[in-house]
Amino acid sequence: MIIGVMEIDFRINDSFSLKDKRRVIKSIIEKSKRLFNISIAETDNNEMINFGTVGLSAVSKDDGRFIESTFDKVLDFIENNFDVEIVNVRRDFL
Repeated sequence: MIIGVMEIDFRINDSFSLKDKRRVIKSIIEKSKRLFNISIAETDNNEMINFGTVGLSAVSKDDGRFIESTFDKVLDFIENNFDVEIVNVRRDFL
């Protein structure tokens, strides 16, 4: 069994309050869960108005390439569907 974890730091454009930020992050989390069958949650920078961090994980029976592909698709989805700029990505496999 392969477990992949990824943490994404991003800047949220046009976020002027915590309410704006929560709306964007909640949308990222819910849509990503539904589309990619991953576990995802906000993991850091909770009180920063225009900066967010989400952590996600995926499990595969025996193929790390499947997880890599899923992570790439999640990154593309976030970049292309939300008004955010991805600043940093960290990946690890167990």
